[in-house]
Amino acid sequence: MSFAKSVKRITIVGTGVIGSSWAALYLARGFDVTAVDTASDAEDNLRTYVQQEWPILEQIGLSSGASRDRLTFTTDMQQALHLADFVQENGPERPDFKAKFFAEIDRYAPERAILASSSSGLTMDVIQAECAHPERCVIGHPFNPPHIIPLVEVVGGAKTSEQTIENAMAFYDAIGKKAIRLHRSLPGHVANRLQAALYKEMLYLVQQGVISVEDCDAAVSFGPGLRWGCMGQSLQWHLGGGSGGIRHFMEHLMDPLVGLMNSLGTPYVDDSLKQTIISGVFKEADGRSVAALTENENQVMVALQALRKDHGLL
Repeated sequence: MSFAKSVKRITIVGTGVIGSSWAALYLARGFDVTAVDTASDAEDNLRTYVQQEWPILEQIGLSSGASRDRLTFTTDMQQALHLADFVQENGPERPDFKAKFFAEIDRYAPERAILASSSSGLTMDVIQAECAHPERCVIGHPFNPPHIIPLVEVVGGAKTSEQTIENAMAFYDAIGKKAIRLHRSLPGHVANRLQAALYKEMLYLVQQGVISVEDCDAAVSFGPGLRWGCMGQSLQWHLGGGSGGIRHFMEHLMDPLVGLMNSLGTPYVDDSLKQTIISGVFKEADGRSVAALTENENQVMVALQALRKDHGLL
């Protein structure tokens, strides 16, 4: 039996925003989920979150056996981990804390279990440094919120086994995620670096007075953002090359694009620029709350993924 098929019990360590979203997803995929957190209000917050997000998970589609009743909560780390097949850790992003935290998880979890960290800012080399079984430790970094957006970035450390990486990739794919593999560690992994690269130029253009915050957002979401909802940029250039595809693009259009790349700017992010962005965003939001905008975005993302699937783009 493959590792992915053998996973029945998931342990969520840390039930903040990311951990709660993971818990909701794993419940919707039909697993027994045990969550552990020592915060006094953690259980109430987690159960409220799962209840709140269940309708959209029903809209996406529940797996056989999916039930909110399969959620168990404890404040005891050893109790939470002793039967785990897969662990999704979501603790604080402090190197000194994380290494000791992961070593504790490693001590209590069965040796067959994979230990995955949602870390966005630390490398697995740091996280697994004090583990007795570092070979089964891997980063499985989601794009927020994990129960809505499929992307998960998988990257090991120097001591992570190839089998662990392959098993983690297969497991995430089996539950409907889109796992991508990073062959070496970088701060921010890949997706956040791509966001940062785009936002760097957006800030520069706003600071130079080229465009307003609102119109810059519109340039993204009403232009290339629509295409990015269908396919990635390299495949986009394949279409941009016409009948000659990506070969034509590389031979005839890449050099002008390199010239454009070389002209991109670097903003000076001072208090004035920050305030300009804040004012522009509030104007763009037009009185709509973060919660309302989030709900709107989630509904659109769910519909988009269904449409992509219908057209063979997933």
